[in-house]
Amino acid sequence: MSEKFDIIQFLKSAVATGASDEHLKVGHSPYIRKNGFIKKINMDPLTKEDLDEAILEISPTAIKDKILTMCDVDFMYEIKGCSRFRINYNRQIGQPGLVVRNISYSIPQIHELSLPPILSEIIKEQNGIILVTGPTGCGKSTTIASLIDEINTNTSKHIVTIEDPIEYVFGCKKSIISQRQVSVDTESFSDGIKYALRQDPDVIFIGEIRDQETMAAALKASETGHLVLSTLHTNDAVQTINRIVNMFEESNRYLVRKQLSDTLRATIAQKLVFSEKYQKRFPACEIMVVTPTIRDYINKDNTDEIYELLNDNTIDNMISLNTSLAQLVDKEYISQEEALHNSNDESALEKIFRGVYQGTKAYYE
Repeated sequence: MSEKFDIIQFLKSAVATGASDEHLKVGHSPYIRKNGFIKKINMDPLTKEDLDEAILEISPTAIKDKILTMCDVDFMYEIKGCSRFRINYNRQIGQPGLVVRNISYSIPQIHELSLPPILSEIIKEQNGIILVTGPTGCGKSTTIASLIDEINTNTSKHIVTIEDPIEYVFGCKKSIISQRQVSVDTESFSDGIKYALRQDPDVIFIGEIRDQETMAAALKASETGHLVLSTLHTNDAVQTINRIVNMFEESNRYLVRKQLSDTLRATIAQKLVFSEKYQKRFPACEIMVVTPTIRDYINKDNTDEIYELLNDNTIDNMISLNTSLAQLVDKEYISQEEALHNSNDESALEKIFRGVYQGTKAYYE
């Protein structure tokens, strides 16, 4: 007879191994993700009863009586002294499934994440929008948490977060932090932003901008003297600008570009690069700081010209992805091969390695 599946013990063991995610589905052994790689765990295949019992054990009281009939739901769970977990309960061919993201109690500082120190300067902006972008699992939430903690540690402000669900939990340091969860503390992201403006905020963090209504509310908040932080699932600065503009009807896009050019302060696009040497991942970042030239490009819909400015690597604290990868190689965090594998333009990166271009090493020191 197979051993009964214990979801709590499984999650504790997964955290102890350094896993970032866990995948549980009927008819399969559990899987974990570590350093970006999926690994099958040597356990018995899970049954529907295993998953049903697991979800009933960890689901919030408010939805416990109906969760087994739901299709998709996200919530947080905590094992005291171990970790917090973002849980996605879903269905696959009618069968229950769980995908779990581990959320550490500790919030790492910018330098502990090997992020460019220039982020400490960018986060000193008093108003406008700063966006952290990248694909799922690239560390956006952790980077945002480190930026919020930087503000919390060094300045006296009121920071309001609007999340779905709340991931990192912040204690008040020099700043006051109010964390609000969609569907628990506020009806929606757009409602949360609207009412946050009446709560004397200095900084508003929006967990994710998913639609036109939330984007419009974020732009309005940034226009009224607040610093807005958020995330988007885009790969670089130009994609980010185009994605925002294309959320709106064509007849309104000129006005949106004007709003965005006035309010956007910086975009931070990141990906995580696995290092064989250190057996961990390091962030490679493309950082675009909005200058008068870039503001003009956004206004005139000449966003492709931004790539040339980023690749220049000598002005206004901008960093291209290739420069970031080259700096990781220079610090011996990753190999040249690993850098090239993660580059969007291998030939340009090879030229950097050959010394044709000068990088912005100072931004990482």
